[in-house]
Amino acid sequence: MNATTFSNAEIAPLASLDEWEDDLLVRYPDPDSIAQAKAKEEFRNYDTPARDTVTEFYRLNHKYQTYDFVMEKERNFLKFDKKEMTLWESFDFLNTLVDDSDPDIDLDQLQHLLQTSEAIRADGHPDWFVLTGLLHDMGKVLCLFGEPQWAVVGDTFPVGCQHSDKIVFPEFFGANPDAHDERYNTKYGVYEPNCGLRNVHMSWGHDEYLYQMTKNYLPESALYMIRYHSFYAQHRENAYTHLMDEHDHEYFKWVKVFNPYDLYTKSPKVPNWKELRPYYEDLAAKYLPATLKF
Repeated sequence: MNATTFSNAEIAPLASLDEWEDDLLVRYPDPDSIAQAKAKEEFRNYDTPARDTVTEFYRLNHKYQTYDFVMEKERNFLKFDKKEMTLWESFDFLNTLVDDSDPDIDLDQLQHLLQTSEAIRADGHPDWFVLTGLLHDMGKVLCLFGEPQWAVVGDTFPVGCQHSDKIVFPEFFGANPDAHDERYNTKYGVYEPNCGLRNVHMSWGHDEYLYQMTKNYLPESALYMIRYHSFYAQHRENAYTHLMDEHDHEYFKWVKVFNPYDLYTKSPKVPNWKELRPYYEDLAAKYLPATLKF
């Protein structure tokens, strides 16, 4: 199954990828300590809320994110044979996703990522954490390779085992073939108790893609942030503790630290890229190769 199988409406149910985050801000409000530009209640203030498009997004996500679908995407995209770019070229590429529908901010993707990383840096976190803030959404380039929105963003969850009722819109999993397949619809499915998330396949999206791209370059704490920052069913709802081992529990502390920076740092204030660029070029060179394969 590939993107050409789907209609245009199925490929892009959202007006913008950011509409997924609109829903997160409603479902998972956080303390105001990081959301300094305005109160958290003011984020995503649409005159007409986009709830219907979010609902349709999750209907498609839950119907099509099957174990076999994920295996196919891993085989296709984890060859990293689509494009090779410097980090800065990849941000230029990502900026083509800019959309007018985001009510919070009209900055390009690099500016948003800089806001995240600068908030992390201002709080005195390690430099690899700052770099993680800069990189964390880079996997959204999947949309530019023809992937449907629901295979790029969205709350992530394990495939190959029973879907938790703590995942948003769990009723939509009734249309997922795996929900009716005895190989996949039990508590553990194809996995063993407390097998560790490194042995678990997650629904396909920008998180897993970027993790696989950077796994040889960044500290493990950073890699957990990247790989599981959309795994709300666990880091907010504790729905899949039965698959985690002690190593996961230790590193999920970092995922929880990262999450507020991911959601609540958007601001109309434009970071001064000219001033910041030397710092980030040196930081990227410390951890990443000159070019990355996509």
